[in-house]
Amino acid sequence: MKIYKYFIIALVVIIIDQASKLLVHEHMYLHQEINVIGDWFRLHYLLNPGMAFGIRWNNEFGKLALTVFRIAAMAGIGYYLWRMASRNTHPGFLWCMALILGGAVGNVIDSTFYGVLLNNHPAGSPTPWFHGQVIDMLFFPIFEFYIPDWVPLKGGEFFLFFSPVFNIADSSIFIGVVTILLFQRRFFKDKFHHDETDEAATPAPGSNGIDGTSSLTVGDSASSETKDPEPVS
Repeated sequence: MKIYKYFIIALVVIIIDQASKLLVHEHMYLHQEINVIGDWFRLHYLLNPGMAFGIRWNNEFGKLALTVFRIAAMAGIGYYLWRMASRNTHPGFLWCMALILGGAVGNVIDSTFYGVLLNNHPAGSPTPWFHGQVIDMLFFPIFEFYIPDWVPLKGGEFFLFFSPVFNIADSSIFIGVVTILLFQRRFFKDKFHHDETDEAATPAPGSNGIDGTSSLTVGDSASSETKDPEPVS
């Protein structure tokens, strides 16, 4: 249970992610938008044939390559999580890796199967398998305004802060990665402590004869003190 609990966390993320996507697919039409909390948190049904946060890869074989990469990354993350858990790594790091794994699997399911199960693969795809589009729905347009005309280059343009539409899987990956970056010194304190100890133990240049200023050794000293006396004539 010690190791499997992290995979259970990943499974919970997958279930929540898939449930939210299927609910949106069943009860909303494409590009429909519903205000959840005022105007700054909305549900916006969007199909994303590319990567996270609405980033796209406009190439016929790019989608297939992306799906294959996601599957390989999913397997690698799962194996890495198992290895690190068996080595008694910091629980916080393992929780983050479980979030990343759950998010990776969630989007892999979309890319691999949704083209067949939901028939949402892009037109002209060579096969619906591995060409499914990821369902995005979380939209946080925190604020929006028109840039004043007097602003150079951008004057008069409409500006929307945080325009990407994403999903639970993307959020899970993002939270896991950012948390690792913020708390890496705590998660890997033994490694950082070891590195700092090595740096402190490293002698300063010149203290061990490296630069030639202190090259006298014990053997040299002894030999100079025990030279045979000159013969008496």
